[in-house]
Amino acid sequence: MRQCPAPSGARRGPWAMLSVNVVAGRRLWYGTVKHTLERELKLDIEPGFRMPRLPGRRLAPRVFVSAYHDTPDHRLAHHGVTLRCRTEKGEPLWQVKLPHDEGRLELEWPGSPTRVPAEVERLLRAYTREATLVPVAALRTRRAGVLVQEHGRPVAEVVLDSVSVLDGRKVKRRFREVEIELVGAGDGQALERLAAVLRENGARDSTGTPKVFQALGLDVAVDTAPPDTPAAPLDRVRTMMRAQLGKIYAHDPGTRLGSDPEELHQMRVAVRRLRAVLRTARSMFAEKPNEALRAELKWVGTTLGGCRDLDVMREYLRHEISGLEAGDRGVGRTLLRRLDRARDQCLEDVRAALDSPRYFTILDRIEETIAEPPVVDANVSLEDLAEREFKKLRKRVRALPESPTDDELHEVRIHAKRARYPTELVVGEAGHAAERLVNKLKKVQDVLGEHHDAAVAETRFRALARETTGRRSGFVAGLLVERQHARRQAARAAFEELWPDVQKRGKKAW
Repeated sequence: MRQCPAPSGARRGPWAMLSVNVVAGRRLWYGTVKHTLERELKLDIEPGFRMPRLPGRRLAPRVFVSAYHDTPDHRLAHHGVTLRCRTEKGEPLWQVKLPHDEGRLELEWPGSPTRVPAEVERLLRAYTREATLVPVAALRTRRAGVLVQEHGRPVAEVVLDSVSVLDGRKVKRRFREVEIELVGAGDGQALERLAAVLRENGARDSTGTPKVFQALGLDVAVDTAPPDTPAAPLDRVRTMMRAQLGKIYAHDPGTRLGSDPEELHQMRVAVRRLRAVLRTARSMFAEKPNEALRAELKWVGTTLGGCRDLDVMREYLRHEISGLEAGDRGVGRTLLRRLDRARDQCLEDVRAALDSPRYFTILDRIEETIAEPPVVDANVSLEDLAEREFKKLRKRVRALPESPTDDELHEVRIHAKRARYPTELVVGEAGHAAERLVNKLKKVQDVLGEHHDAAVAETRFRALARETTGRRSGFVAGLLVERQHARRQAARAAFEELWPDVQKRGKKAW
């Protein structure tokens, strides 16, 4: 039985911080799960810090206890994830905070205070695997604050939290923090104005470490920035691998949740990039383990790819429906519901794959490869590899017939990615010419990605046209097929216009 009260273990020592939270985007309910996308700016404060006077009305005081959970070896913390059971007025609420490209994603579940909800345990399995989630810290918070108003409109809640670190009923240490959360008409400018006022009153910039990590004395910072130039080729490869693995972990929960298609997309991108890095390192690493891991990553990417294609089509169809005549929009919505059902089934397949021992084994093997890479030649020239991949791309394009097939253009896109990723590894040494080449190769990927999306959508819409009954249904499906054909032709023309500039950038780089 998992209990909310946390055991002792927090390191002693006074500290205080100012946390600035910006809720950017939306608050949505998906079933019993509440989503909040927030950006955080944290500022440290001294023990004697006093809140400045701010315009607005006082908020009702609050008291709540947050019992933080993690594995005994702090696996969640090491991935920048927090899990807590917050109890206020006898009502428990489970909250998970996940790293996000735009800040932190907060998820909330109602539930019993004595057990982590099963949905939460499954959502965090990539981090915890089979380890048990146990209480690791408990903080009691007394909160008072102000609803700040500007021009008669609420823009932010600014609150002062008096926090006690608990060991059972005993208080081990205390600290205070100030938090700003934008509301209503609040925006980034309002945030900066309020933050500036707080800085003028003694607040200062901090490292942004969550308070529970500081309470536990954990240093969980992971450096995924490119190493300083010049860096050994092996160091650059390992850094890139570490960065992509971090993104896989970061987007795994959102992919499982399935509410934001961008989460699955970013996870798939990270898998593909990691696989491409391993391909770049194939002359650096032993062939057998390297190719075996690339094959497993291909399985993950393929599993995610089906859902991604459906997400792209669904978004495109939603846009197209808005442009249809009023009498045809119902038909369009019927087609969209069919795609939605297909996507739901695909998502279940993705979740099953992410819950499988095979997937967890892949994550373990990536970590092992980063920690102890199977090196056979650490002095491989990444510049030579990048140049070689670009020459292969150029050869592939030269071999295209006058009217290339969809598959032939898709192969060009694959070669463009293979040329781009090793070039990114050497931008620091190869200079601006390589950076400009990377930008052009990104455009090639985008243009041919648009072509691929249109080709996949055209195939799907043709199938829907065959399945539909009724003259209007067939007409709408046929119209969508025609538009995909036009998209493909436009993408082909854009690629032909773009390619000469790509060749020029490639010659300057290599």
